[in-house]
Amino acid sequence: MTDDAATAALFKVYEIIAHCINLKGNYKRLRQEGKKLKAIRDAIEAEISKDKITPATREWIAKVKMVESEVKDLKTKYKNEMGHPWRLVRIWAYPILGVEMKEKYSQVHSLWEEGNLKREELDAELPEPVRKRHAAKIEENSSLHMAVQDLLCFLEDEQITRVGVWGTVGTGKTTIMQNLNNHEQVAKMFDIVIWLTVSKEWNVEKLQEAIMRRLKLDMECFGDVEKNARRISEELKEKKYLLLLDEVQDFIDLNAVMEIHNNIDSKVVLASRSRCVCYDMEADELINVMRLSPADAWNMFQEKVGHPISSPLIKPIAEQVVKECDGLPLLIDRIGRAFRKKGKNVSLWRDGLNRLRRWDRVKTEGMDEVLDFLKFCYDDLDGNKRDCFLYGALYPEECEIYIDYLLECWNAEGFIHDADELVDDTNAFRDARDKGHAILDALIDVSLLERSDKKKCVKMNKVLRKMALKISSESNGSKFLVKPCQGLQDFPDKKEWEDASRISLMDNQLCSLPEFLQCYHLSTLLLQRNNGLIAIPEFFFESMRNLRVLDLHGTGIESLPSSISNLISLKGMYLNSCTRLIQLPPNIRALVQLEVLDIRGTKLNLLQIGSLIWLKCLRISLSSFFRGIRTQRQFRSISAFVSLEEFCDDDDLSEQCWDEVLKIVMEEVVTLKKLTSLRFCFPTVDFLKLFVQRSPVWKNSFFTFQFCVGYQGNTYSQILESSDYPSYNSLKLVNSEGTHPVIAEVLKVTHAFKLVNHKGVSNLSDFGVNNMENMLVCSVEGGNEIRTIVCGDRMTNSVFKNLEVLHINNVLRLRSVCQGRIPHGSLAQLISLTLTKCPELKKIFSEGMIQQLPELQNLKVEECHQIEEIITESENLELEANALPRLKNLILIDLLKLRSIWVDYSLEWPSLQRVQISECHMLKRLPFNDVNAAKLRYVEGQQSWWEALEWEDDAFRQSLQSILHLQIAQP
Repeated sequence: MTDDAATAALFKVYEIIAHCINLKGNYKRLRQEGKKLKAIRDAIEAEISKDKITPATREWIAKVKMVESEVKDLKTKYKNEMGHPWRLVRIWAYPILGVEMKEKYSQVHSLWEEGNLKREELDAELPEPVRKRHAAKIEENSSLHMAVQDLLCFLEDEQITRVGVWGTVGTGKTTIMQNLNNHEQVAKMFDIVIWLTVSKEWNVEKLQEAIMRRLKLDMECFGDVEKNARRISEELKEKKYLLLLDEVQDFIDLNAVMEIHNNIDSKVVLASRSRCVCYDMEADELINVMRLSPADAWNMFQEKVGHPISSPLIKPIAEQVVKECDGLPLLIDRIGRAFRKKGKNVSLWRDGLNRLRRWDRVKTEGMDEVLDFLKFCYDDLDGNKRDCFLYGALYPEECEIYIDYLLECWNAEGFIHDADELVDDTNAFRDARDKGHAILDALIDVSLLERSDKKKCVKMNKVLRKMALKISSESNGSKFLVKPCQGLQDFPDKKEWEDASRISLMDNQLCSLPEFLQCYHLSTLLLQRNNGLIAIPEFFFESMRNLRVLDLHGTGIESLPSSISNLISLKGMYLNSCTRLIQLPPNIRALVQLEVLDIRGTKLNLLQIGSLIWLKCLRISLSSFFRGIRTQRQFRSISAFVSLEEFCDDDDLSEQCWDEVLKIVMEEVVTLKKLTSLRFCFPTVDFLKLFVQRSPVWKNSFFTFQFCVGYQGNTYSQILESSDYPSYNSLKLVNSEGTHPVIAEVLKVTHAFKLVNHKGVSNLSDFGVNNMENMLVCSVEGGNEIRTIVCGDRMTNSVFKNLEVLHINNVLRLRSVCQGRIPHGSLAQLISLTLTKCPELKKIFSEGMIQQLPELQNLKVEECHQIEEIITESENLELEANALPRLKNLILIDLLKLRSIWVDYSLEWPSLQRVQISECHMLKRLPFNDVNAAKLRYVEGQQSWWEALEWEDDAFRQSLQSILHLQIAQP
């Protein structure tokens, strides 16, 4: 072999060895590039639906799949070569395989680059995960901010799929929704967020079109409703999405729109003026957006106005401006913008304030848009609901209006349609009241009226009231003369009286009324609580033949003029608390349409109203009659009121000398066959027994009652009137003893039960647990013999399974709420538990009890000085982490020995929002952290207690500073 041949041979060997080395590198690079290509192909296919793949993309995907198959073949060939037993002999094949791999790598890389470009194009064509909305900034820890935080918590809860946000126009629902849409936490939770503003003229097709455009689906393929729903569902099938629906006014069938039932991981949040719409949409949780607190309203106004508000000359005026906005964010926003333009000119600010106070009569910048929003709510009502809403403006700003009274006025005015046209008019008055409740609930649902803190009252906010008065002033047939609480000493101009269809001059200082008036159109006259009004002119009522509601209660009148006989259309007359009223004219019998008469607290007697036998509702004070001539004849007249459906007397009639007369009264009452409601105080159980055994209405399932048995001194007459549950059948036992059979019978149909200073029982179980299945509210006060509320020993059936509220106060010998293990299902609906002034109480949640309280939302313990643990560790060793899933409010006050709420951080507090602790100085640790109490929004306590607390996580302590409200102890 020549040197050249040897060199060539060596070079060939070297080349073969080099190809061997390159073969491994080419294989490695090809495999990596193949993975990249498959990943981008999978991503493109995952992000687009089949009907959106362009022909070019479809061709690229086909090439990729073909190349992937060829790469797979090369991988197989490489593995075969590397595993061949004669691979050293076959080394000559390596260069060919290496070249194939190198060429295939170039092809794969080229397709990957092409796919990368398509991915960029696709990102532009695909819907972005979140479309940011222009959202007003909300202050941290404001009520709007808290609502957003609550929504975030609901979205994280796997058990909650739909949330309803409701409240009146202008309270900030849309602002909350916009901030939720933009929240970074939402972007992390969901693949896509879909926002829809639902117009009044919405239909399924319009909603589908909006969703398909948001998803960037091909609109040329827009088909029928079912086909569109399938396309939307298919597009969202692999995505976790959040659907935000704003301004929802009616039920929307989301299954018809988008087959939403196919995606169980996604959520819906809707905002509506109507609570009922949220219920209809099957919301799992509701957030009622109320008006802003004064502090939040001021902060928002400051932000809108800016620097001028810092002037000491401007600030007092600005505070009045904020007050006029009545906590409505929409109004604060518009008014704030308008006042910002006024700079620091005090005159302009004063003029603006004056105009704002009179915006229902003069044009005011910033109000037009708000008025349009509010007017929209009014226009959306049915005719009779509009009248009922406007009627609320007759009462002062923020006035608490008794619901029963308001419904009676509506009925008297004829707003409750069909009340007189019922097929069965046996109980027409009650049926009208029921219809009135339906209207009231509808107005509350759209937030045109609000429930007050007292459940028996409603109120209208200042802005809506002004709108109602403005609407009334522009109406030809329903003008109001409304001047309550203005300190009037003289009656308004005569022409104002005569033009008005409804007049409200309540709570003034009127001492006289006009002698002659031409008030032919007047239907309501409200003069209550004009204490100085002691006489009504003889001919005052002469022209008021259309008057339907007359309220004179709380005035100083001693009699009514004979012209009262002209009120032939009058349906409701309120004379209660006219303490000087001693006489009615004989021609009172001319009031043939009168249905409601309230003479409580007057000096009238039954004989003076005995001719009004057509009355439907009568409220009297029998004790007032006893101050006059006590003849049996006047009480025999009660049975003459044969049409009476509602009878009320809640006076103190317990003096022994009246027992005989009371027996006559009760014998008369039991003859009333049309009674649907009775409010009465029985001096003893025997009188209650007389009614239950002899009244034909007692067995009627629609009969309602508020009964009190016993005597409690001066507070007796307010017992039933102060009830927060006016629609419930209620029974109150005061200073009674034992368990009389008639009490057991009444308890079977009682919803609210109060026991005061009772003797002869050691626990409520003594009354018979089966007799309390319908009880919703229970209150126990005083007494030295009660040791426990429920005795679980030998009990097999659940007890208090429908009870929602349990209040225990001043029960001196109480040792526990429950004794022994109570059966499953007991207390399962309990929402509120309050324990106050029980000096021997040591255990709240005894053995297993806490596991029975899935609905408990409010827990208050006060002045129970033996309590050491809220949840007793020794009796709850196997306590589950979610023992109190709905507890929202925890209030602990003056618990001198309290050292523990719970021993560690093992419990979850998923709903806890408010914690108030005072005078609990031995409590050194809290069982909360940022994980188990994420919804905590308010912490209150004394500064010395807070500073002495021990913390494992200082970061959590710091995070609570923004929601902390400290009290400085008084020296």
